[in-house]
Amino acid sequence: MTVVHTVIDSPEGPLTLMARDGGLAGLYIGDEQYRPPRAAFGDRDDRPFGAATRQLHEYFAGDRVEFDLPLAFSGTPFQETVWRALLRIPYGETTTYRELAESIGRPTASRAVGLANGRNPIGIVVPCHRVLGSDGSLTGYAAGVECKRRLLELERGGRLGGRLVAG
Repeated sequence: MTVVHTVIDSPEGPLTLMARDGGLAGLYIGDEQYRPPRAAFGDRDDRPFGAATRQLHEYFAGDRVEFDLPLAFSGTPFQETVWRALLRIPYGETTTYRELAESIGRPTASRAVGLANGRNPIGIVVPCHRVLGSDGSLTGYAAGVECKRRLLELERGGRLGGRLVAG
């Protein structure tokens, strides 16, 4: 198993991208809550991240609504089910934890869905920021609620300042 990483700048600050055997395994915004220890990221190697960097640049510019990258999930079967369901939430739209739980056939598991959502290791690309509380509130986000608000604002036609560049 080969694990490598890179760090790129974004309007949300530094993004650490991690690849495992050619698939995107992690995208961490700054020092977010569930960021793994430094040793888990492997050596720095910018080469495998050209497509991810380009697609993230397009996303932050408001020109990309869907990512086309190989993903390398690593979680429990339940977590991976939740993360795959997140991929079905359309750009610019939101859902609730309850609706997400219902969509995977586990209508009473909204709390567990929320926990799995919070542990999503591939932020932005796997759009956990599109999940809201049942009352429509911006509930927790590993990179902070303000980051979540800005990502949703971007997807609703706003623009985040700055440029995404390799760092």
